[in-house]
Amino acid sequence: MIMDSFALERLKEDQALLIRKVYAWMCAALLITAISAYITAGSETLMSLVFGSRVGFWVLILSQLGIVWYLTSRITSMSLNAVSLMFVLYSVLTGVTLSYILLVYTQESIVATLLITAGTFGAMSIYGFTTKNDLSSYGSLFFMGMIGLIIASVVNYFLQSTMLHWVISCVGVLIFVGLTAYDTQKIKALLGQPDTEMNQKIAILGALTLYLDFINLFIYLLQLFGRKK
Repeated sequence: MIMDSFALERLKEDQALLIRKVYAWMCAALLITAISAYITAGSETLMSLVFGSRVGFWVLILSQLGIVWYLTSRITSMSLNAVSLMFVLYSVLTGVTLSYILLVYTQESIVATLLITAGTFGAMSIYGFTTKNDLSSYGSLFFMGMIGLIIASVVNYFLQSTMLHWVISCVGVLIFVGLTAYDTQKIKALLGQPDTEMNQKIAILGALTLYLDFINLFIYLLQLFGRKK
């Protein structure tokens, strides 16, 4: 009984350590993205290279999608250093992609939206971590919602409808608010094992998931409340 209690306590400590690593990696990635966006926005050469042609922009987007696909499909065979490096690379590329935000929106609205995003994300992440309710049943609903968002965004790319853009932004906020709680609970369940190298890789993958939730929530909130220059 004493050994069982000791093992359980050790398991809880390992889980807490891994959870802290998830949020540490996520925060580090957000910082890298912000720095990358700032540097890119301040360079005419980089902005011209990325946004000067559709080819450069789509190469950037496809590179990001490729990294996410590779990480999720090959994580078991990759080394911990390789997983870490690819996550950092993804954070840099995301910052380059989002650099236009610093030129389009006012600094005040970006900061205000960032604070709103952080507060909303924090509240939903705490809820997902502490709630006794099983949120797994909402996973398929959120996934279908994201598919619908992608289709609607593609359609509105051609329609350029202000009303549809507003609806997409509102639905996007709701979906990623829910996903934050759902993903937090899922990550907590996945990391209920000892602190092995595989679990550390899963922690980085979990950080990537929450990072994507944060970034998308920020973008949709900025589309709703941001003030353009």
